[in-house]
Amino acid sequence: MAGATSETFVKYEAADGVATITLDSPTHRNALSNELLAQLEAALHRASGDEEVRVVVLTHTGRVFCAGVDLAATAQCQAAGELPAAALPQVLAAIWECPKTVIASISGPVRGGGLGLVAAADISVCAAEATLAFTEVRLGVVPAVIAPVVLRKIRATDARELFLTGSTFDGRRAEATGLVTRSVPAADVEATVNGFVTDLLQGAPGAQAGVKRLLSAHEDVRGELEAAAKTSTEFFLGEEGRHGVQSFLAKKSPDWVVPE
Repeated sequence: MAGATSETFVKYEAADGVATITLDSPTHRNALSNELLAQLEAALHRASGDEEVRVVVLTHTGRVFCAGVDLAATAQCQAAGELPAAALPQVLAAIWECPKTVIASISGPVRGGGLGLVAAADISVCAAEATLAFTEVRLGVVPAVIAPVVLRKIRATDARELFLTGSTFDGRRAEATGLVTRSVPAADVEATVNGFVTDLLQGAPGAQAGVKRLLSAHEDVRGELEAAAKTSTEFFLGEEGRHGVQSFLAKKSPDWVVPE
């Protein structure tokens, strides 16, 4: 991952058995830059190694949960081939393999790679009004890097529709597909998350870690994520990927869009 930075993009707090990890780059809509991903991975490892932590809550500041991979940083890195998307598999693996239960608390929009964070979590609570989208195809790339965790949550029919169209859907549809655990009014997200935390703190931590191992037995999610990252990089560095990213930053439609 990228080297250290003096700017803080992820906040970490731990109290009463709960580690709260907050995506804290609201001016960039919590986009997944190399710096944010590095700090997020470090926070996840910190929570995993803290014996006092029983539950991890992944949340956000600002209106947007996560805008996906940082496309401005991607455009700058495309020439060198050091893409933020290449760092995402380590973070998704850290969430998936965390011995503590990870809850994603989603009060606002989620796009692209941000949906990988949602899918990797054990439990997710999403505002019913929140909008979500696998926007990759509209940028000339594919949701390869998040597919190993997303496809373990949603039905194949939903994946085919949502991956191919890149269309927007809401929290209610996300719950229906299995992508999120619960969709509730935005005003109830925090209380619903707190309810799950209360329930989880009644369980034995060793047994809960054992349940996570049981559910992922005989799987090589980390290996799948690393292999998928190569596919993602190929598309980001391809002709369509470069054109799609540049078009997005220029706020214009890519050449392949057919006018209505």
